[in-house]
Formats: sequence, structure tokens, C-alpha cells
Amino acid sequence: MVANDSFNQYLDRAVRHYASLFTLPSYKKSLMLSALVCLTVGLLYVLVLHRSLLGLTRGLLLGVMLVASTVLSNYFLGFYVFKKDPVYDLRRVAAFSLFCWVLWLFFILMGCAVSFFSDSTWAIRLCLLGFSAVLILRFIVLYVTSSSGVGCFLVASIVPPLFCLMPFMVFWINLANFLRISIFLLYAIGIALLSSFLFIALLNNVGKQAVGFPPLSIFKAFLLNWIADLNKPFEIYLESLSNESDVRVSIIRFEGETNNVFMIVPSVHPGPFKNIGSSFLPSMLKTGVERKFGGVACVLLGLLGHEFDLASQNESQKIIDYVVESAVFKAEEHNATHFVKVRNELATTCCQIFGKTALITFSLAPNTTEDLPQELGSAIQRKAEKFRLEECVFVNAHNSINGTLDSKQALEALESTAMACLEKAVSMEKLPFKIGAATVMPKEFKLSDGMGPGGITVVVVEVAGRKTAYVVFDGNNMVSGLREKILLALQSIGIDDGEVFTTDTHSVNAVTLSARGYHPIGEVMNHERLIEYVTEAARNALANLSQAKVKFSYVQIPRVKVIGRESLEKLCMLPDMVVRRAKRIVAPLFIATSLLLMLFLLLV
Repeated sequence: MVANDSFNQYLDRAVRHYASLFTLPSYKKSLMLSALVCLTVGLLYVLVLHRSLLGLTRGLLLGVMLVASTVLSNYFLGFYVFKKDPVYDLRRVAAFSLFCWVLWLFFILMGCAVSFFSDSTWAIRLCLLGFSAVLILRFIVLYVTSSSGVGCFLVASIVPPLFCLMPFMVFWINLANFLRISIFLLYAIGIALLSSFLFIALLNNVGKQAVGFPPLSIFKAFLLNWIADLNKPFEIYLESLSNESDVRVSIIRFEGETNNVFMIVPSVHPGPFKNIGSSFLPSMLKTGVERKFGGVACVLLGLLGHEFDLASQNESQKIIDYVVESAVFKAEEHNATHFVKVRNELATTCCQIFGKTALITFSLAPNTTEDLPQELGSAIQRKAEKFRLEECVFVNAHNSINGTLDSKQALEALESTAMACLEKAVSMEKLPFKIGAATVMPKEFKLSDGMGPGGITVVVVEVAGRKTAYVVFDGNNMVSGLREKILLALQSIGIDDGEVFTTDTHSVNAVTLSARGYHPIGEVMNHERLIEYVTEAARNALANLSQAKVKFSYVQIPRVKVIGRESLEKLCMLPDMVVRRAKRIVAPLFIATSLLLMLFLLLV
């Protein structure tokens, strides 16, 4: 669990690195700020080159010309050059243009300051140096982010700065040697290309050493996923880094008089994020089983972490196909024990035995319940075998997020309650039972709110008149305290006890710019409305309660591509490594570039 906590920190930090790149202003705001910068530049030139009333008019005219050049170049890129580019719409083009103007303004301010006390040609020289800096920025950013061809890349990098330079050149008509400026522009484009690609090559070398791939290409694949929902470009890298492993899926099948109910626990983690890998596996598997067999299915989280993320959606579909083909077995056992819950100061473990299979669930609520290691189940499985139970199905409730907890202490508390809970359950008489289940799909809650497409499923089990509810949210964890509210609300409709679960779907991760990168269930959702949905599903489940039989089985899927902890950890650490390398090389590289450009500019 300590290792899992450390790994989750790497993953969260990587998502925050990427997410920070998408906080862009609106198109209207970008345009207004760009206009403000352009008009500021025009007025600065008045103060330096034409200190008169006529100069004020010329300065405003320069500012208006720069605004017009910016707007026209934005439309040219947005509607023609990047017409088919999935990343660059007009809003992003305008935001990028604004960032370029902010960089250029820095050099213009320096030039005006020097020219105010010295020769006015410094305003020209430093404006041209700023032009070169903008070229370098555009070469780097567009190479990394644009999916258009080489021609579009060169046009988008070079043409807008040249177009915005033209009003300056009109203003310099009596102040500069245009032949020398023209030669400098060719020189600047060559130097900018050289320094940009040297910078990119040095950064890519970090990734090649760490994972065998250039990190900026991986970033572009991530960008295509974030903006255009294209999963395959990023999954190509994941599949190349993956290991083949046999995957086990535990299935508890209930056959009632009126419906089938499935509880499914794959030995796969539903990650790493968005629609990549196995992030959608819980809802996809639920849908696949229900479509094949009818009834209601719920997919629960086992004892595992991100080291068991699948490399692609294709691998998820392979698991679904195997499960659907193999879940045709018939239920045979008629008996179950009562639902048992054991608590101590940290942990809560629940156990219910169906036939010869124990369903054991773990929670640390109201403290944080995150990924739990497989080792937690080993000692409990051995004890279960002594009680002549054929199988234990272990489930991580993953139902509370609230700060941090000492991992070793938490695991000891979970194991202690599990042993006591199992002993209590096996001592109980097995009796005939009823089962009912229902799913509701909250229309107002979306992925960005933390609700996956699997919605809310409630399975109700009745043994000798005592009713238990298993409430499953298709989400990634839950705010602390909501679980207790739900269980209390269920008591008011005749349900004696139960537990609340989330699937830990990572389909809700990296779809919002929140600090965590996702919203757990209940963070931005109305709690009263959520509880209404849960009680609606519970009432529907109670309405279709019927005598049932049960059987446990499992599916072993061979040679599934799993990312593996080591590979995924390297990918998550890669942004930090690239940022550290960039900080080391950016100053010496671009100081050297600036010196090369300034040596030429002294002749202008």
C-alpha cells in the first residue's frame, strides 16, 4: 500500500503537468488581451521614435495595424492551415498568438527602454530579437503539439510573425536598412530552426534513455487524447511498453426466478485515465454481460493497483469477450449466510458466504480507502481454506477519500477485521436467500462530475427476512461521509445493512482541470439527489426480489497486455525528468542563440 501511495502520487503529478497546459483563456479574452498588447506597443514606439502629437497618431495607427495583422493571421491559421488539425481551433490559435505577443512585448519593452536613453536603433534591434524569440517558441510548440504536415508546421511557425512584423517595417521606413533586415530575417529563421530542434533533440533524449521513445511524441499522443478523444496514438506507446500476463476474472452468478445478477471482480485495474487502456472496463464489462444474459451486472474493484492497468481498449475488449463466452455456467447453490460486518478503530470488513464462496469487502471509511495490495488477501485465503471454503472473492470498496493514513497500520487493521469477520460468517447457518438488483443512470451527472457511464447499481440480498444492499457507483472514490449518509437512507426503506462501493473507473480522470484531475463521487454532485437515485435503485431491486441460486466461477484470459508498474511509473516520472532537463539547458542554449542573433543585429 505504501508503494501504491507513492505510485499514485507520480500518476497524479503527471496528470497535473499535462492538465496545466490546457488552462487557456476564451477566444474573446485572448483577442482583447492581444489588442491591448498591440496598442501598448504602438504607444511605446511613440515615446521612443516620434515624440509628438503626430507621433501619437502614428503610434495608434501602428497598434491598429498590429491588431489587424494578428486577427488576420489567426483566421488564416484557424480556418486554412489548421483546418484538419484536431488540436488547433480558433480559440487555441488565438491563445497561442497572445502568448507569443507577451514574449515579444518583453523584448520591445527592453528596446524602448534602451532607446529612450540611447540610439533609437536599439528599439529596432530588440524588436527583431523578439521576433526571433517568437519564431523559436512557435517552432518548439507547434512541432510538439500540431498533427499537421511539415508544410503546415513551417507556414504556421513563420508566416504569422512575419505578417505581424510588416507594420513595424512600415514604421521603420526612414530608420533602417531594409536589405540588412531582410538578410537578418533569413538568418534568424535558420538560427531559430537550429536552436529549436537542438532543444527538442536534447529533451527527446531523456525519454529515449528512460522508455525508448521521444517524450515529446508521447506528449503529442496525450494531447490528441485530451482534446480529440483519440486513444490509439497513446495506446501504441503503452502496448510497446507492456508485458503479457494471464488475467483472472472472478464471477458470482445469481439466478433468480425473474432475473440474473452478476458480481464480477477482474484482476485488472480500471486505468490509467480517460478512455486509455482499461479505464472504461467496469462499464464496458457491465454492458457486455447485461446485453448477453439480461438482468443486472456490477463490476467491483479487486485488490490491485495501477500495475495491472491494461495497455489498450483492445485488451479490455478481449477480457469482455472471454467473460461473456464463459459466464454461461448455471447456478447451483441455494444457500447463503447473513451479511456480517466487523469494525475496529480504522477498518471495516464485510463478509457474506454464498454456497462455498466468501465475498469479503474492505473499507477504511471515513478515512481514505485507495488501492489495496494483493498480499492482503493471502493470509485470509489460507484461513478460508481451513474452513473448507472453496474460494474468497476480495473487494476493495474504494469508498472514501480524506487525507492520508499510515499504510502499515491500515493493512494490519484490515487484516484483523477480515479474520474476525470470516470466523463469524463461517459460524453462521446457511439459509435460502432472495436476490434483486437494479441500475439507474443519473442524467445530470457526467464524467466531468465524476460519474461513469455505468451509473448506480444496487444489489439487494435477503436472508431469513434480513436485507443487505450492495451499492455500486461507477466512479473513482467518494467524498468522506457520503457512504454513511447512503447507508442511513437505505435503512429508512427497510434495508438492514450494506456497503457502498465505487468501481474506481479512471474514465473520469483527466477530463477536468481540477487540482486532483478528477472529482470523486459527491464532490461536485448534490448529495440529496445522489441519495434519491440510490433509494430509487434500491426500491426497484426490492420490488424484484425472488428466490435465487448462486455459483462462483472464474475466467483465465491468457496473454493480456498489461502496462506493468515499472513501465507506467517511468511514463509518469517522464514529465518531471523532461522539465528538469529543460531547466538545465534552456538558459545556456538560448543565451548562445541570442548572442549569435545580436552579433548580426549590431550590423542592422
